[in-house]
Amino acid sequence: MKRILPFAALCIGFAFDFLFWKKPLGISWAIFLIFSILIGFSLLRAKKISPAGKNFFLFISIIFFSVMSFLRKEPLTTFLNIGLSIFSTIVLVMTYSSGLWSTFNLRDYGANLFQLVASMVVHPQDQSISAGFQPSSPKSTQKRKTCLSVFRGILLALPILFIFAVLLSSADLVFAQKLDSFFANFQLENIGEYLFRGSYILLIAYFFVGLIRHVMLRSQQDKRASLGDPLVKRFLGFTETSIVLGSVIALFSVFVVIQFQYLFFGQSNISLSGFTYSEYARRGFGELVAVAVFSLLLLQSLSAITKRETKQQKKIFSGLITGLVITVLVILVSAFQRLLLYESAYGFSQLRTYAHVFMLWLGILLAAVVIFEILERPRFVTNLALAVLIGFTATLNCMNVDAFIAHQNVKRAVQGEGLDVAYLASLTDDAIPGLVRIYSSTETSSAIRDEVGVALVCHIALKEMDNSQIKPWQSFHLSTWRADQAVAKIQKNLAGYHIREESWQIFVTTPNGLEYSCREPALFD
Repeated sequence: MKRILPFAALCIGFAFDFLFWKKPLGISWAIFLIFSILIGFSLLRAKKISPAGKNFFLFISIIFFSVMSFLRKEPLTTFLNIGLSIFSTIVLVMTYSSGLWSTFNLRDYGANLFQLVASMVVHPQDQSISAGFQPSSPKSTQKRKTCLSVFRGILLALPILFIFAVLLSSADLVFAQKLDSFFANFQLENIGEYLFRGSYILLIAYFFVGLIRHVMLRSQQDKRASLGDPLVKRFLGFTETSIVLGSVIALFSVFVVIQFQYLFFGQSNISLSGFTYSEYARRGFGELVAVAVFSLLLLQSLSAITKRETKQQKKIFSGLITGLVITVLVILVSAFQRLLLYESAYGFSQLRTYAHVFMLWLGILLAAVVIFEILERPRFVTNLALAVLIGFTATLNCMNVDAFIAHQNVKRAVQGEGLDVAYLASLTDDAIPGLVRIYSSTETSSAIRDEVGVALVCHIALKEMDNSQIKPWQSFHLSTWRADQAVAKIQKNLAGYHIREESWQIFVTTPNGLEYSCREPALFD
């Protein structure tokens, strides 16, 4: 193990450099992460260290999110896929032998993460050996002396060789030419780049050794806070908490009563209150989501610091929490309705789709928090929040955000609404196969087909501007491959569209003579 581990760690470092240096992200992330885990698993298996049964779910999470990172190109989905695959790997390393992550709270995650970082910086040593003061064997001592002698010999030889090489080059032009040719192969003008790359390769290898040693020596330890110990000592009186929760519930209830007619009787009541449809749709849903998030933080904070000394106080507190969550859920419904109005008026976008999915999972989290509060299981709330984050990310992956947006906006266009061609063109390759199907469908009207065709031509033109160089295989992305295959099927049909470039702007003219701009002001909401 001592001989193999440094070599394996260097392999991880060189693999990172080979897969990522000056290469856009593609299949490389999945290959690197799975390769690193397989190497680590093989090293630990050789030492007869097996993962806990509960860590099977972590393996599934790592594989799923790392693979999805080259199936989806939409920005937030990609970010969450990479983030959750890294987080799952970290939790796996922290609890490889114990599998105690399922009972962790926030403090446990923090303490174990701190210990893991410390192990990466200062590699842990086997205490059973160091405590016994076992002397090194004569053979190992001799090996260390030999290695140090070789290292010192190399350091002494390098300056001497340099001096003699300079003298011999001056004495013989043929020798100088051969020596220059030899060093030209190393491209010494890039010495700064080589030093930088070599540094992070060694750093990654060093960290990998620390991770493996952490798994071997510390992942079986029970690094959890006592199950009965609260995160902080409860200091706030029950009366004060009741007043705070009661006041918030009263305020939310008044808001819900006012909102009731708009939630269930729609657009006609909006205009009666002096607001246009677009004004009502454009405002509010972001603030209402913020209210729900802050309410969740308030709920968790009060649960952690409020004294509940009798059974009656516990019941009343649970009732107040339930009442607060019910009103917040109704507020979320109001926010959801406002977002639907917004989308019906202005169309779908990435941020609006994120908000839709997020509100659904936030509602699930709020309901689950109440259940855990009633069951008096507060330490599981952290893992519950992580489960909701995983569910949110998995939903984005399954629904294919950009394809969903393209479909919904074209559907609005069929119903007589405008189609933002420039925004369609700005979507990632995830949306292209769906747009090609719409363009090729015999049920699509000629007007919408022309606009979808413009979006496809604009998307191709914009991508060609960004991708001037041929990408290596490490940057292979399934979404891009599927988009290219779909566009290839209708390439002849798109030949009738004409592209005109003017400074930084690109214009496309349809076969019917209509001109569209490929770039519009960015859409942030």
